Amino acid sequence: MAMKCVAFVFTQGPHGNAAGREGLDALLATSALSENLGVFFLSDGVLQLLPQQQPEKILARNYIATFGVLPLYDVENFYICEDSLQQRGLSEVTDWILDVEVLSPVNLRRQLANYDVVLTF
Repeated sequence: MAMKCVAFVFTQGPHGNAAGREGLDALLATSALSENLGVFFLSDGVLQLLPQQQPEKILARNYIATFGVLPLYDVENFYICEDSLQQRGLSEVTDWILDVEVLSPVNLRRQLANYDVVLTF
């Protein structure tokens, strides 16, 4: 049986709830079972990839750097929403913690349609 293609969609900011950390944990666990993974960042999820965050200042766990090791787990398809970046004044940011492909909403939806399962965090 062929492995399903699984997309992980991050839509929430990194601090204030556990969605990002839980999504990252699920992504790492799934990477052991499948190589057909895609990771999408849209809405406030784009904030997950900002470098130089200091969550310890608000007594939050710093899990953001873990995104940077995903390529070591053969997770290599990363996409970020261009409109979400513009809406948050982040269009000029280029030093994300992952090598992401910036896509328009239309192209992001097209890319997402290639996946059998979509998990949103």
